[in-house]
Amino acid sequence: MHANNEVGTIQPIADIARIAHAHGVPVHTDAAQSAGKISARVDESGVDLLSVAGHKLYAPKGVGALYVGAACRTAIAWAGMPSVERLRDLLWERLQTSFGDRVILNGHPVHRLPNTLNVSFADHVGADILARMPRITASTGSASHSGRLTPSPVLSAMGILPDIALGAMRFSLGRATTAEEIEQVTHELARVVR
Repeated sequence: MHANNEVGTIQPIADIARIAHAHGVPVHTDAAQSAGKISARVDESGVDLLSVAGHKLYAPKGVGALYVGAACRTAIAWAGMPSVERLRDLLWERLQTSFGDRVILNGHPVHRLPNTLNVSFADHVGADILARMPRITASTGSASHSGRLTPSPVLSAMGILPDIALGAMRFSLGRATTAEEIEQVTHELARVVR
């Protein structure tokens, strides 16, 4: 516990972490009370894991976060996001080639995550497309209420017309995504949408 929830005592976490690490013991600290009130930085405390409770930081009750040192170090050390971005752009290029102006990019054309491509297929419903492609994992963002599909609130807030928003699909790429998979997705989409 970084700081005691009842009396507020701050523990010497950096010293504790140093001693534990000298004996090969990983360290977790509960920073629910301290985060947002005093410095609770992982790099200063030397801990391997650090958890926070969102409601202590004025977030909704039940929201929290766990910093996992090894996973974050691995993610930071992996320099593959540029290659993922190239694959995302390849997918967008292939979709434009296959569908022309019947495929619409949702979101900013440049300032977006390197692993995310959100597009709408004009005159189609994204959920219907996805249902006809069981081997492809993607999401639509639309929701079904009383048997009726409603567009994503995010796309609606962006001013995207309901007919276009209902045709939305979000593709997420990752470190294991390959150019061959991009070609497979494009081929499957062409088969289903046409």
